[in-house]
Amino acid sequence: MNIQFKKGVLELCALSMLIKEDHYGYELVDNISKHISISEGTIYPLLRRLKSDGYVTTYLKESQEGPPRKYYRITDNGIKAYDELISEWNIFSNGVNKIIRGDLDD
Repeated sequence: MNIQFKKGVLELCALSMLIKEDHYGYELVDNISKHISISEGTIYPLLRRLKSDGYVTTYLKESQEGPPRKYYRITDNGIKAYDELISEWNIFSNGVNKIIRGDLDD
């Protein structure tokens, strides 16, 4: 898949998962990569940026399988950003789909 496509929607995918429940980094990678081919190295810089932008916070949670895991929780600002991204995504994807289908008269 085109890397520019992935870069553009990865933030939306991560926020979409975090709006439903808190996740740790590898869990986000694992779940997203079931639908979009991504590597671990792609998600962690994004999560750092989301945190610095105030869209997520982090906390440590004990793990039965090793050291504590860093979990990410969406903030109120993150929910607002998510809502804006969803709106932009719907407008964008509807426009692209019209062009692909040849519905250019609308």
